[in-house]
Amino acid sequence: MRWLVKTEPDSYSFTDLVAEGRTEWTGIRNHTAANHLRAMAVGDDVLIYHSGKEKAAVGTATVARAAQPDGDEGWVSTSLAADVPLARPVTLALMKADPALADMAMIRQSRLSVSPITDTEWSVILRLAKG
Repeated sequence: MRWLVKTEPDSYSFTDLVAEGRTEWTGIRNHTAANHLRAMAVGDDVLIYHSGKEKAAVGTATVARAAQPDGDEGWVSTSLAADVPLARPVTLALMKADPALADMAMIRQSRLSVSPITDTEWSVILRLAKG
């Protein structure tokens, strides 16, 4: 499967992930997003999206470890390994303008921090990143 995860770049950016190589994706406190973390499998592709002012997909990562407990209240985290930055960021405006992305979960549920992404959506975003 493929996934999109959002991060606030002022708190933790794709550049930070690249510098560290791998990170624990913690702090998800939305039940739907947490269920998506539980569904992630080692080797799944992940699109990293900067929220806040930037509002753009900026790089890719890979699920390096499946979900494990994050605290003692049933929440989970996973581990992500950095892959590569996109050739150019793909803004939310570009995504919304492309009819192939109209049903994308992140666009339909904009506040969700972890969501699935289809193979077609993945391909369209990578094409948009090439310019």
